[in-house]
Amino acid sequence: MINGILWRTRTGSPWRDPPECYGRWETVYGRHRRWSIDGTWEKILDQLRAGCDETEGGDWTTSVDSTVNRAHQHVAGAPHAAAADVPKGWT
Repeated sequence: MINGILWRTRTGSPWRDPPECYGRWETVYGRHRRWSIDGTWEKILDQLRAGCDETEGGDWTTSVDSTVNRAHQHVAGAPHAAAADVPKGWT
């Protein structure tokens, strides 16, 4: 179950697309949602942090993000014409 949740998080795929080896997608999604609401993920992280240095442990955090942000073509350096209402030399 945990591997199915981590697979989905790692790949960024839709919840409905896990490989069959992880079971039904509804079960994987339901467990993830329930554990997110009841604080189980926080308890797991706390247990993983328990073995680290007391001075460093409180600063640990995790972030999983597969977001890709792309700039619009005008921001990315694509050639463009100056606006008609901008005075010459202000481009």
